[in-house]
Amino acid sequence: MVKNLLLVVLIAFFSAYVFKKEVLESADPHSFTLIESGLSWNGDSLPNYPTGKPKISILKITIPPHSELPLHFHPTINAGVLLSGELEVIDEHGNTLKMKTGDPLIEVVNTIHTGKNYGDIPAEIMVFYAGTDGVKITEKVK
Repeated sequence: MVKNLLLVVLIAFFSAYVFKKEVLESADPHSFTLIESGLSWNGDSLPNYPTGKPKISILKITIPPHSELPLHFHPTINAGVLLSGELEVIDEHGNTLKMKTGDPLIEVVNTIHTGKNYGDIPAEIMVFYAGTDGVKITEKVK
């Protein structure tokens, strides 16, 4: 009787292990769309892609706590994801976007703006630019 009970318990443990392993290992790859639009975060329509040889750039930008980026604009279409911290983006028309970790954005094109980090930790954002050879991805405003 004890032998049979021990055998049942061992089979149950083994079955649970195999089931858990199969469930964990059989998880299918998946994707999740963070953002998709023909508009920038402030509602402006994105321009047509420029002609010329494509040039893709990916930047990781860090804005220290309690600091801001200089006024600037992007002549190229770009989008990003805030990896850490918080960021407030303000365009030349007074439109404001408040971002927190994990938030995506489709950035404004040819519109002067800045980014401010009011938080206590660095704001890190990964930005993907779809530009062309010979065209800067960012222009500072003087």
